[in-house]
Amino acid sequence: MKILAILAAAFLGTALTLAQSGPAFPLWPEGTTPGATGTTPKDIPDLTPYLPEKGKETGAAMVICPGGGYGGLAPHEGNDYAEFLRQHGIASFVLKYRLGSSGYRHPIMLNDAARALRLVRSRAVEFGVDPQRVGIMGSSAGGHLASTLLTHYDGGKADASDPVERQSSRPTLAVLCYPVVTLGEFTHQGSKKNLLGDNPSPELVDFLSNEKQVTKDTPPAFMWHTWEDQAVPVENVLQLATAMRKAGVKFDLHIYQKGQHGIGLQSRPPAFENPHPWAADLLVWLKVQGFVK
Repeated sequence: MKILAILAAAFLGTALTLAQSGPAFPLWPEGTTPGATGTTPKDIPDLTPYLPEKGKETGAAMVICPGGGYGGLAPHEGNDYAEFLRQHGIASFVLKYRLGSSGYRHPIMLNDAARALRLVRSRAVEFGVDPQRVGIMGSSAGGHLASTLLTHYDGGKADASDPVERQSSRPTLAVLCYPVVTLGEFTHQGSKKNLLGDNPSPELVDFLSNEKQVTKDTPPAFMWHTWEDQAVPVENVLQLATAMRKAGVKFDLHIYQKGQHGIGLQSRPPAFENPHPWAADLLVWLKVQGFVK
């Protein structure tokens, strides 16, 4: 039993090392977070960086939005993804965005995601990344947040006093893992309620049903889902892919028959043994996009 305890402690130490790639830093300077209702950690959005080893970096970056129904943040859809991407040379940044369970509603979450993209770009030299290659990734409700930024970005404010706000929030690309996309018929009701409250207007529901907001200028996306997902129906990605096809926007779409909602990589760091096939498919697509070598 003592040997098992020692091994367990060693494994935990490895996991903690992986989960603490770099100290988290706030999206806004202390005391200036817009819309904050307090000063506790749940009120202060931040980014945790996972930077590749020297000589392995590709110059690409990814902001990662964990899922959790806009009520929590799933570590395996944040830290694990970041470690996986870092091993393939992509600088990754896990976003702790504000949540409906803490009393926040739209547009707070979108503002946090947009600020994260701007912040990575504004510190591109420091992080060793190309500001023209900064993507966003999200799972489940985090996928809704990622697809919201994909379709609701802006070009920044050239005359802003804050240099971060001068940066564009337009992602170079998006990676959407079993995402909530629509707030209509096929939505996840818990995510919708946490994001918008009990009685959102029909106009707001349509505005944040992101399959309805695709244009020819929407960035490309990699999307995957499973046929048997009972929490977030596969129609979410099917509707988005249809809209992107009509608009002439490039995408990769993968529908796997098996797999419950929230499976993530289906393996854990550091070895990532036998990950779900979407991980290999993603790397192929990212190579096409110039994000991996």
